[in-house]
Amino acid sequence: PDLFRAIELGDTLPLARIAESKTKDCKQALDAGAGGIIAPMIESAEQLTMVRNACCWPPVGTRGVGFSRANLFGKNFESYKEEAQSPLLIAQIEHINAVNNLDEILQVNGLDAIIVGPYDLSASMGITGGFDSQKFTDVMDSIINCCKKHHMPCGDHVVQPNSKLLKKRISE
Repeated sequence: PDLFRAIELGDTLPLARIAESKTKDCKQALDAGAGGIIAPMIESAEQLTMVRNACCWPPVGTRGVGFSRANLFGKNFESYKEEAQSPLLIAQIEHINAVNNLDEILQVNGLDAIIVGPYDLSASMGITGGFDSQKFTDVMDSIINCCKKHHMPCGDHVVQPNSKLLKKRISE
């Protein structure tokens, strides 16, 4: 909560990359004051829908309603009710199963963006760290094209500093 408070003082939305895409982790991060979450290892639309529901207060979701750091322990309860319906939601795409289900994942209501986890993705393809392989670049191209089709922002964890790759990703 103290980190979130400090980030907010700089007029920045605090995000939390939760440990697991589980109800408890979503609730803890958001109740502590995160404005959104980065959900790891999303592999299906059904899984992402569960995460979205765990992040939102009713009627959109199933997250428990109450006083917490997120609404300043009731001081901002009324204004927080709207925010609690749609926190920022970013899905980490880190497995080839997610790539195979990406079209459906990108259609989940409430999803704001995705970010690719290249190490886990490449490992799930049997080429751990093989970012220069044609197999991996083809999968990255398919992810980017699918995101363009759905007008979904797509981030890429650039593992090694590489200005050429950075410029390529920005242009994409």
